[in-house]
Amino acid sequence: VPEGGEAVTTPNAAPEPSENSYIIRPNFKDKFKPSLVKEVIQDVVNEHLSNKTYDPDQAPAWCKAITEAVKERVKQLGMDRYKLAVNVVIGEQRGQGIKVGCRCFWDSDTDNYAQYFFMGETMFCLATAFGVFFY
Repeated sequence: VPEGGEAVTTPNAAPEPSENSYIIRPNFKDKFKPSLVKEVIQDVVNEHLSNKTYDPDQAPAWCKAITEAVKERVKQLGMDRYKLAVNVVIGEQRGQGIKVGCRCFWDSDTDNYAQYFFMGETMFCLATAFGVFFY
């Protein structure tokens, strides 16, 4: 501290690291809630795709927009200690079946997922959000 008693701050100084909380399990109120996340996914997918016709050139952009919107809206639910991974698949609906598989290595006490399947006249969409507790 220089003379005069005022502290000098450096404008580009690195922020101080936050202290480790040593929390190894989330409180019940802070757990990943699949039912709430599914509602978010359903709202986002319906907002983005309800009045659209399948377009293979636009599908990648739609997937990205839905993914980003789901991540932002799930973050607003307040599950701060969770890492989110969102996967969105859009395809043309021609009456075919689809099987999508996933394998994860996680803690079944803290980690979870939610998914929503949208079926339109010309396309289908499967959106999945995974919440993995960050120790």
